[in-house]
Amino acid sequence: MDLSIVELLKAIILGVVEGLTEWLPISSTGHMILVDEFIQLDVTTQFKDMFLVVIQLGAILAVVVMNFDKLNPFSQWKTAQEKQETFDLWGKVIVACIPAAVIGLMFNKYMEEHFMTAPVVAFTLILYGILFIVVENYNKHRTPRVTDLTKLDYKTAFIIGMFQVLSLVPGTSRSGATILGGILYGTSRYVATEFTFFLAIPVMFGASALKMVKFGWHYTGAEIIIMLVGMVTAFIVSILSIKFLLRYIKHNDFKAFGWYRIVLGIIVVAYLFLVGDPTAND
Repeated sequence: MDLSIVELLKAIILGVVEGLTEWLPISSTGHMILVDEFIQLDVTTQFKDMFLVVIQLGAILAVVVMNFDKLNPFSQWKTAQEKQETFDLWGKVIVACIPAAVIGLMFNKYMEEHFMTAPVVAFTLILYGILFIVVENYNKHRTPRVTDLTKLDYKTAFIIGMFQVLSLVPGTSRSGATILGGILYGTSRYVATEFTFFLAIPVMFGASALKMVKFGWHYTGAEIIIMLVGMVTAFIVSILSIKFLLRYIKHNDFKAFGWYRIVLGIIVVAYLFLVGDPTAND
């Protein structure tokens, strides 16, 4: 492929979409599938499939950079207790990753072949949009039993990880599924969101590594530049997106995101009705 300004702009747009939607509970994969129908990179199908996953590395690096001290158990500035709490946090993250890792490895190929479609995305956008509204109404008069991340126990972490399995279906939203799971099982919105950010680190690094190994290491110069541009854009936008969400949930619930999902899902359904499924022949 020839590298052009147009292709770089497409990579930037995809990076912006990834950075915005990875952390908000509105499904980054679903948005990337939909955006890709209108802004298609002039690359091979194999590279595009890899790019749409590996671009997430930029997003996850934003979490690592923003929380490096909290995630680093060897920090010289931490007390012995704080270091132990950090090791415990990583232990809970690993435990929570087990369900998605096992089931994902078993069914990932099947999901990619049968569920990476606009109708599936539309359905899950609407379904989980409704669930967010229902769960927030149910949760309105409940008092969270876990309001501090250090108080999150291993059982709760594992249950949140079980909810993460739902995100194997495109359009669900990994962050949306785990946040819903955390809230339903008694964590505060802030704790559920913060743990979701950390839970993404091994999940997204693992998914990206698998995609890169599957693709191989025969990149052209243009492909490397496009991938780096997308990742850097996703990194910058992710920092802004994460800061916004953590501020937002201190004073608001997730209903607005639920309504957004429903409206977007309806728009996708209307589009499919008018022009047909653009992913049907992929």
